Amino acid sequence: MRKLLDTLLSEKKNKNQNGIYHRLQIDFAYNSNHIEGSRLTHDQTKYIYETKTIGITTGKSEEAVRVNDIIETVNHFRCFDYILETVSEPLTEEYLKHLHKILKSGIFTSDDEIIIGDYKKYPNEVGEQETAPPEEVSQKIKALFSKYQSPLTLYDIAEFHVAYESIHPFYDGNGRTGRLLMMKQCLENDIVPFWIDEFNKMFYYQGLKEWNKDGKEERLINVFLSAQDDMEAVLQYFRIDYQRRETTYKDVIAHGKKTKCFNSSATGGVIL
Repeated sequence: MRKLLDTLLSEKKNKNQNGIYHRLQIDFAYNSNHIEGSRLTHDQTKYIYETKTIGITTGKSEEAVRVNDIIETVNHFRCFDYILETVSEPLTEEYLKHLHKILKSGIFTSDDEIIIGDYKKYPNEVGEQETAPPEEVSQKIKALFSKYQSPLTLYDIAEFHVAYESIHPFYDGNGRTGRLLMMKQCLENDIVPFWIDEFNKMFYYQGLKEWNKDGKEERLINVFLSAQDDMEAVLQYFRIDYQRRETTYKDVIAHGKKTKCFNSSATGGVIL
């Protein structure tokens, strides 16, 4: 059996078009962009990745596609590679801004206030909830990255993701950069990675809201576990070794909090 990260890096280096690297590039880019409103289909995403062209047709007529959907799809492929190449590097503000710059570079916009590769200038909302004001973003991101350092559990990664999306540091691309960071954290900590698909989209957004607003963790953890189930089927098909995980949201929460308490005691400090 093979290790996932080693296999991804090897297949990337060798430009393998038939393995799990190829599969994850397409599936992750399609799903993460799709739940944010991209109109590209999975087949179109696959076509762009494999041919590096945009001559996409459906039936007898050519289908119009939004240029920004294509650009952000190509950029997501580059972001995935960047995550693989830097998986062991610590998260810093510079790292995050560079990831955002890769994701949003080249988009067409008439909004002069849009910033690529840097934090938002003006307040924004997520799900009708207030986020961190622009003047507090840098401080909050630094504190977040300082708090969540490897080793991490799935619970830690979920908790990190909720906090990151609550800060919402950029004018756009917060969901996609947040999910890319989760992919990095999973690979770094030998946790089964995952993406959010259309079926889980509303449960995912509701889970973020419930955790952030009411402290209810069950829904989001269950979404992540369901997504991991799908990923485990892919890993098994490609004969990739992976660690068996907690099977219920209660197990994830209990393990995460137990680990957090242990780490706190071991360091003589308090995990905030």
